[in-house]
Amino acid sequence: MMKNNKTKELLGERTVMLIKPDGVKRGLIGECIRRVEQRGLKIIAIKMMVVDKEHARKHYPGTEDWLRGMGVKTLDTYAKYNKDPIKELGTADSLKIGNMIYDWNVDLFTSGPVVAMLISGIHAIDMVRKIVGKTVPALADMGTIRGDYSVDSPVLANQAKRAMRNVVHASGDFVEADHEVTHWFLPSEIHDYIRSEEEVMF
Repeated sequence: MMKNNKTKELLGERTVMLIKPDGVKRGLIGECIRRVEQRGLKIIAIKMMVVDKEHARKHYPGTEDWLRGMGVKTLDTYAKYNKDPIKELGTADSLKIGNMIYDWNVDLFTSGPVVAMLISGIHAIDMVRKIVGKTVPALADMGTIRGDYSVDSPVLANQAKRAMRNVVHASGDFVEADHEVTHWFLPSEIHDYIRSEEEVMF
């Protein structure tokens, strides 16, 4: 059956999933791959690598708006759990808190090997986000990777002055995915093939 361009575009949507060092060290690589492939998505590039701080920092936007957004989320979490950010972090300034979290995330990404996967398929971005679950493990549904394999909390992580250990990262939207594809993969590392169910379903 001939596929039109719109169908090919849908099937070829791409997203990045990273198994963070905490997920690698816990032996969850195979489980993460299984869940992606079981869903019918296609892994078109995969590699294990140790990243330096520069590479880890460039994974994130790092803009002032992004940093403030991270800080505001943290302040909202502190308010929810009746915690004092000044007592815990020494500041209630959203930009300063955002910079702290940025540094902690970079420290996590550089603490051990990362497994990077490039995934394609119909609605790949939303599908992978659904597979990994919400960022905060307590809010992630059971049956998702974070819901099943992480019990960390942002409050605990902030108290310990470290990133939250939630096993994986997944591109949040088309803008993130476009950046992360080129940031993590060379064109020569990306492969195309047809999964058997593509011929049956699409």
